[in-house]
Amino acid sequence: MNKFEHYRKGERGSAAVKFFFIVIVLMTVAHAAYNYVPVAYSAENLRTEMHTAVVQGLALPGKMSPVDNVKSRIQQSVKRHGAPPNTLVDVKQKGNVIMAHVVYNQQVTLLPFGLYNYNYRFDYTATPTGFLADSAP
Repeated sequence: MNKFEHYRKGERGSAAVKFFFIVIVLMTVAHAAYNYVPVAYSAENLRTEMHTAVVQGLALPGKMSPVDNVKSRIQQSVKRHGAPPNTLVDVKQKGNVIMAHVVYNQQVTLLPFGLYNYNYRFDYTATPTGFLADSAP
């Protein structure tokens, strides 16, 4: 048995190094996901709330103008979902349709120690769909 181990001396000891590199890669991926997923989730929630605000802005009666109503609801959603303070919110009425446009950039640290920052860009225009959009001229 000693003779066999003597001839294959170069094959021993590499498992610990491979395990270390795999653990480093898994930790890096977990760190990136831990930082990216909440930002993407908040952006998707904001997108859903924008669409809801646009649809309800057309359907709700009241003395307040639909554009102001939709704009205030979207600004509240922007604050609630942690968008940066320089977020651009633009709400316009075109005929019977209200369109809301929100744009912002947010830095997401993907690699530890700030080695790589991803610039997450949110740019979405919400317009009503379905029977409310069919009534537009």
